[in-house]
Amino acid sequence: MPALNALSLLIIDDNPGSLELLATALELPGLEILTASDPEVGLDLVFSRHPQIVLTDLVMPKLSGIDVLDRIMEFDPSIDVILMTAHYSTESAVEAIRKGASDYLNKPVSVVALRERIGAFVDTARKRGRSAQLEDELAATAEFEGIVGNSSLMWEMFSRIRRISPHYRTTLLTGQTGTGKDLVARALHRLSPVAQGRYVVLNCSAVVETLFESELFGHVRGSFTGATVDKAGLFEHASGGTLFLDEIGDMPLSTQAKLLRVLQNQEVQRVGSLVPKKVDVRVIAATNHDLRAAVAEKRFREDLFYRLSMVEIMLPPLAERKEDLALLERHFVAKFAAQFHKEIRGLTHRARTVLASHGWPGNVRELENVIGHACMMVMGDTVDVGDLPPYLHGSHGGGHDFQDFAPAISPGLAPMGAAQAISSGDMAGEFHNALDEQEKTIIQKAMQTAGGNQSQAARLLRIGRDALRYKLKKHGLAGG
Repeated sequence: MPALNALSLLIIDDNPGSLELLATALELPGLEILTASDPEVGLDLVFSRHPQIVLTDLVMPKLSGIDVLDRIMEFDPSIDVILMTAHYSTESAVEAIRKGASDYLNKPVSVVALRERIGAFVDTARKRGRSAQLEDELAATAEFEGIVGNSSLMWEMFSRIRRISPHYRTTLLTGQTGTGKDLVARALHRLSPVAQGRYVVLNCSAVVETLFESELFGHVRGSFTGATVDKAGLFEHASGGTLFLDEIGDMPLSTQAKLLRVLQNQEVQRVGSLVPKKVDVRVIAATNHDLRAAVAEKRFREDLFYRLSMVEIMLPPLAERKEDLALLERHFVAKFAAQFHKEIRGLTHRARTVLASHGWPGNVRELENVIGHACMMVMGDTVDVGDLPPYLHGSHGGGHDFQDFAPAISPGLAPMGAAQAISSGDMAGEFHNALDEQEKTIIQKAMQTAGGNQSQAARLLRIGRDALRYKLKKHGLAGG
């Protein structure tokens, strides 16, 4: 976001005399005045300098004020655009306002009145900048052990984690898929007395039933076919630390009985061994299932459930804490901007509106994937509706030319999802290569559509001409 006092006003007028008069009349403390007598040059300044306010004439050669308004709204609808015309009509005023103009003035405009109008927009822009600054400050304080949230539900959960972490031996985390159970488990471990010990994870839904006991408790050589050496189980490996059993609702009943004995006695017996071994392990179990219903249906042991749920932490779904949405958006934009080596300021108002209207069945993990996709696809410095995954904006209007140039992510990468894949080190290079190829394809299509005209292609892509020339050279494309 721009700094608090870094405000700029762009004036576009094909009459040099009017341009000079307006630039002089609108000088205000802390306001940078940019001018352009050519609307195409003016749009390049919008893309490269990102002014907060644009004052433009309506009737100009090459592009009209309405055309300029359309391009600016495609680039960033938060920019205040004021149109001036000596050919005022109610119909044109209504059209301009409907398309996103902040004001519509009839020439000749009193200098005093114009200064007052621009002064009001400057004050609003400063308040908006201050609001963004406060959001940044809030984002810095609204994080607990890597978990982002400022809602009452999240602070209640943070408090519970803080109280539980020094004392728990077993803890149950419940919540929908994607709510962040692994983050909470890691926070409990880091704040516990065994923080220097190992943090070991087992996803119970990913283990073959016949191998559960071997994974958890270990085995001795010759205890079953394929057991060629002695092997310590995860309980032994995690001794002195924490064992996180994710999706414990998928654990077989036979293993549940043996797990209960380990929790009660703090000792394990390897498969095929007659000698128990003492362990000192804190166990965190997590599930997205209703374990109480599973107990009633005899799919989960009642005694194990009560042992685990002596201390329970329930994670709220994102739909119940939408006041955290803006914080999470900023957090993930910063994360993926750094991941993709891009300068991304944030999301447009209409993109945030689309995200706010979504139900988020996949919770924070779904939001992370959405922001990761958007940051990968965006060509400018602001994420707009067209950069979001199609399933989010398919029923919304306001798309822009750029989305026509965005190819789908390679099918080979699709199953994992953008955010999940880039968080994995062995996939990072593949995603960077995919990003470069997508960018090259998008630029080629834009140049073809613009008939080789770099200015027009840059406007389609919502970037400046200098940025386009750099990207053409980077990818070895004609015109670079």
